[in-house]
Amino acid sequence: MQAFFETVNQFLPLSAESKQALSAILQRMELPKGHVLVRAGTVCHYIYFIEKGLSRTYYLKEDKDVTDWISTENTFACSIVSFITRKPDRRIIELLEDSLLWAIHYQDIEQLYKNHHEIERFGRLVTSHGLVQMQQRFDELHFATAHERYKHLIETSPTIIQRVPLGMIASYLGITGETLSRIRAGFPSKKQI
Repeated sequence: MQAFFETVNQFLPLSAESKQALSAILQRMELPKGHVLVRAGTVCHYIYFIEKGLSRTYYLKEDKDVTDWISTENTFACSIVSFITRKPDRRIIELLEDSLLWAIHYQDIEQLYKNHHEIERFGRLVTSHGLVQMQQRFDELHFATAHERYKHLIETSPTIIQRVPLGMIASYLGITGETLSRIRAGFPSKKQI
């Protein structure tokens, strides 16, 4: 739980009262690799904080799965559209490693928003941060070259390359596996950077 509150503190330092209220609704979950947190066509009822492990958010398109997002330690995983609108989403959230998560149920956080202004502000800041990340990802997919996208990934999340299958990384970058192989072959190794 300490990692959760360290991350919260990066957005907004909470009072002891708000921390206690938030602690009371956190649900600790230890789940195995391959566990599906959210299934396609269902409503996402939780925001998940990943203390240890890794998840990917993806959807099925024709005969392929398309990786939308990868969440690493000290970040959140959620089908945000479904969580906010309370409507089913096509996205699936799957654990790529054995994971330790802290889950917050929709009804619990909404109740805290009503009673704790600080927690409501924290929720707004996290949502705003998520929107900025989504816009940056959208811009990157539309305006950056495949090489620039790969370079950005290894600069911002270098462990993903070792932890996520290359097919999922290619999908996340919006490129084919063959293109990713060519980029990796021409990319300087970490020792050369």
